[in-house]
Amino acid sequence: MPDTTVDDVRIHFEALGEESAEPLVLIGGGATQLIDWRDEFCALLVAEGFRVIRFDHRDTGLSQRFGGGVDAVDGGYSVAEAAEDVLRVLDTLGIESAHLAGHSMGGIMAQYLAIDHPGRVRSMAILSAIPGLDPAYLAPSEIAAGEADPVPFPALPREEAIEQFVAYQRSMHVTAYEFDEDDEREHAARQIDRGYEPNGFQRHGAALRRADDRLERLRSVTVPTTVIHGRLDPQLRPLAAELTAEAIPGADLHIIEGMGHRLERDLWPDYVAMIAGNARRAKGHDHA
Repeated sequence: MPDTTVDDVRIHFEALGEESAEPLVLIGGGATQLIDWRDEFCALLVAEGFRVIRFDHRDTGLSQRFGGGVDAVDGGYSVAEAAEDVLRVLDTLGIESAHLAGHSMGGIMAQYLAIDHPGRVRSMAILSAIPGLDPAYLAPSEIAAGEADPVPFPALPREEAIEQFVAYQRSMHVTAYEFDEDDEREHAARQIDRGYEPNGFQRHGAALRRADDRLERLRSVTVPTTVIHGRLDPQLRPLAAELTAEAIPGADLHIIEGMGHRLERDLWPDYVAMIAGNARRAKGHDHA
């Protein structure tokens, strides 16, 4: 798995599938590594004819770290700047444009790319994201978290860090779908062993708190777009998805009953169908 080579920001990434296939970049949520797009999910997308590209966000996994010392909780970058890491990956691969599928913070990054770099985007799937920081989009717990002063997260011993990861995922599990604790613990161990950065979440949060409102600018987006959101999302209200889809001309909206903020394994085939169906709408679309 290579790193970007186009400038002084180093992003670690992986490409799966045939080089000649349609490129699809998966953009994860805050503090996620490329392995958070599970292998089995990526295999479903490869089977749909995509060249799947996944990467470690800056401040996660094997990618470059920012901040540190007194700036441990703030990397000093914006979400729009972090979104340009996608372009660094594409440039390293020699790819002019790609389909995007972004979850949570990744969905916000996809929005910035479609607004600021429309020629690089073939289609866009926005999953569990918001178009700005209007309190109407946020659950009360998210409003309170955004108002609190960020504090550094200490590096925990391995087993404690694993349990912290599992506890967070459990707190996000608000659906009737199964919560496989053994799988979550095994996955958390892979994350910790691969690239533990306790303040990656805080640095991404600092960038998100600086993000501007994009709703009006999304009206200029012309690429085929699908917006997917869970009715039971405990962090971000479905209203955000409804207004996003309303703003983007021709966008499809899917509010999924029983889904929270996590991308549930039971729904993977549905997400793949929505992403692939939306990408097919881009055939012949002018994204130059």
